[in-house]
Amino acid sequence: MPGLSVRLRLTLSYAGFLMVAGVLLLAVVWLFLLRYVPDEQITRPGPAVPNRGDLVRAFVPPAMWALFFLLLFGLLGGWILAGRMLAPLTRITDATRRAANGSLSYRIELEGRNDEFRELADSFDAMLARLEAMVAEQQRFAANASHELRTPLAITQTLLEVARNDPNSVTPELIERLHAVNARAIGLTEALLLLSRADQRSFTREPVDLSLLADEATETLLLIAEQRGVTLENAGDVTPTIGSRALLLQLTTNLVHNAIVHNLTERGSVWINTGVRDGRAVLTVENTGEKLTSGLVATLTEPFQRGTERIHTDGAGVGLGLAIVKSIADAHDGTLALEPRADGGIRVTVELPSVA
Repeated sequence: MPGLSVRLRLTLSYAGFLMVAGVLLLAVVWLFLLRYVPDEQITRPGPAVPNRGDLVRAFVPPAMWALFFLLLFGLLGGWILAGRMLAPLTRITDATRRAANGSLSYRIELEGRNDEFRELADSFDAMLARLEAMVAEQQRFAANASHELRTPLAITQTLLEVARNDPNSVTPELIERLHAVNARAIGLTEALLLLSRADQRSFTREPVDLSLLADEATETLLLIAEQRGVTLENAGDVTPTIGSRALLLQLTTNLVHNAIVHNLTERGSVWINTGVRDGRAVLTVENTGEKLTSGLVATLTEPFQRGTERIHTDGAGVGLGLAIVKSIADAHDGTLALEPRADGGIRVTVELPSVA
């Protein structure tokens, strides 16, 4: 059921408080006058002395009129004051309606002192900015995911049409190519599911040693590194943290795999280091490679970004490696930092909460 507006309730509260204060003031004056007025008429030579009946007739009507004008003044003044005080709330409500209608670019930008309304408006502006960035990122992610999934599906459809129109063209090479395209589509789908799982933080936390995960990832990817002529160097101390072992292993594996694939064509190197620094569990992966700019490095955590260009190269993955790493780090209340190395390549640092 609709109730009274906040402005009307504030107005009635102001007027009511003013009326109570006025009644108390008049009561104090009344009690003060009663001390000096006798109960009955005193007859003596000279001017007549007023009694309490005369006081009632002289005091009550003006007091009632005073209370009446005090009530009007309280209602009018309360309405104006409540309107001025609630004006910022009206702007916040308008911004809320615009956001509900899909306009996330509007900002309140409330002026004035840092009171409760200003803090609320600033918090709402920050929420709108974050929400706008998230929506834009989701839209960009959906568009890129659609593009990435469409490519292997289109290739598969073309190959199947060729095989259907000419059964004699079904060769081991065609089957192998279909298998590769299908494997890529499956890998992309699994990466999308893993990214969604990390974003939702739907995992069980347990004590994990990052140094052991680095050893496991290095051993798993050693054959790929040897095939590409990349040297792996793994060092570090015990690095305890807490989280999902499977996700943190995926994070470490993605970093090492990216460092191997995006490296020099000959005599490349990858350095993996783990340790505890300033109370944080730190995993650092560096590699040699082409010289990268800071602007380009800052975009590498975006989904489907592959360094210099969005082109599928041999072993380049589906373009979600660092995006998954960032989501896993965020889900574990950690941070991900990327910086280009002066001699070429990149240094990736993941910091996670450390535990005893």
